[in-house]
Amino acid sequence: MAEIAVGKGNWANASARSKARKAKLLDEKRFRQLMQSGPETIAASIGELGYRKELDMYSARLSGADLVEAALSHNLNRELKEVMGFCQGRLKRIVSVFALRFSYASAKAVLRAVNGGISADELARTVLPDEDDLNIVWLDIARNSESLPDAAAAMKGTPWGAAIADVDAEAALQDYEDALDRHYYHEAISALRSSGQSHSLLLGYLRTEIDHRNIVNLLRALRQDLSATQRSNLLLEGGRALRGNLLRSAAQADTEDALMEVLRRSNMDVVELEEALTRSKDHGGLDPVVSHLASRRRADLRRMSHLNPLSAFPIIHYLESKVLEVQNLRLLVRGKAVGLSEEVIEAHMAF
Repeated sequence: MAEIAVGKGNWANASARSKARKAKLLDEKRFRQLMQSGPETIAASIGELGYRKELDMYSARLSGADLVEAALSHNLNRELKEVMGFCQGRLKRIVSVFALRFSYASAKAVLRAVNGGISADELARTVLPDEDDLNIVWLDIARNSESLPDAAAAMKGTPWGAAIADVDAEAALQDYEDALDRHYYHEAISALRSSGQSHSLLLGYLRTEIDHRNIVNLLRALRQDLSATQRSNLLLEGGRALRGNLLRSAAQADTEDALMEVLRRSNMDVVELEEALTRSKDHGGLDPVVSHLASRRRADLRRMSHLNPLSAFPIIHYLESKVLEVQNLRLLVRGKAVGLSEEVIEAHMAF
């Protein structure tokens, strides 16, 4: 069923502009061509593919993989700002609900840096370049925090500060990240529900994301031999397939087979997930499962974008596609810089 554009907003114009931007993103063939190059050559190549402005901005103080990563991060922030700038009315409010996740990602980056003893200067050379005005506040928090509680206190008064205000001072980084995830999804779903004309398909997409996060968290917890209570504490509320008794049963499942049995009782199609889980056992990590679930979500976004051309989905699909391009380029350059083989790099890329 198609989602109908209701309420004031430049639905057709924003959709057309987003589709035009998406058409300029790198395709699989171009990525494979770039894979034949070294970091410096890749930097020169992507300059002609929309990243020249940012590369020139950072070239005076950075080079190689650091240059590319800073340029990619800055370009992504600029693109997000421009997209939000050309959305209007109710459309902008809907897209803002989705785009809020990028600010939560920046909060996580700061917490990880503080927890790992990474300096603000190092953070500014990679994921939060200080030439981008949007990152100044984040870098100040990192610079003035020596511990996770310090960072939480520095975020007081912000949505991210509210999310982690009640986290125990002795808690681990994962607890802070879980609190941020819970807060984001709670705020996003509440905003869509209270809008008066809820974007039901976007609500469904967010609920699917929650299901997927819960599945990965539970699998990871089982491999770490965490208790049922600890597994339960990791779970996010508000999923689509795993709700109520099924969610509680999933937390109580003490083996991967038992968890899959719970998933079979939901309305999820688990055949391909089971295949990915089998590969993950051979692989030794959960990458095949994570990749499979992410691929499913990208396919859902692509389908909803095509079926709902006058909705928020073409814009959201573009933003997710842009994020994927940046992630692939970052992986490609960093992988090349540390000498990973093309086979290993390609195995971790998504198209």
